[in-house]
Amino acid sequence: MSSYYPRTKDLTRTRKSLTESPPSSPSPTDKNYRHDRLSRYDSSGESATDKPMGRTSSYTRRETRLAALNRQEQDSTAKDYKKMYAEALHENERLKSRLHDSKQELVKIRSQLEKVTQRHERISERSTVLESEKREKQALEKRVSDMEDEIKILTELKSDNQRLKDENGALIRVISKLSK
Repeated sequence: MSSYYPRTKDLTRTRKSLTESPPSSPSPTDKNYRHDRLSRYDSSGESATDKPMGRTSSYTRRETRLAALNRQEQDSTAKDYKKMYAEALHENERLKSRLHDSKQELVKIRSQLEKVTQRHERISERSTVLESEKREKQALEKRVSDMEDEIKILTELKSDNQRLKDENGALIRVISKLSK
């Protein structure tokens, strides 16, 4: 404990020399002394060196402060991890929901595509059927027109035949009159 007193005397000398010197901007060493001086006083305003355990209690307070800071950092880190985990879970659920919606939409689109494909096949089958029906119709129409032409020719031939019969009958009468 006797080692504490000489240091206090040195600080007192330094304080006296600082107060006797004219005011100027504080140098870095002055700031260090002021910091040392402030850190030696506890919350009651008493010097830590005035107490026999002063230095140990300031060390303990410092350790307690550091431990509290570490706990706060650990708590905030743990909270950050918990928060990050919760956010990741939330994001994961959101993505799962979007994936599910996308899958449903894909199934819906596939069924629509299948329906359209089936319609197209039906239409193409119909168009194929329609084309063959058109060909058959055209062939039938051609046959009908050909038959109509044949009927016209036949009626003309019948009329020609009747005319020839009539002429033949007239010639036979003329010949029979001449032969009598």
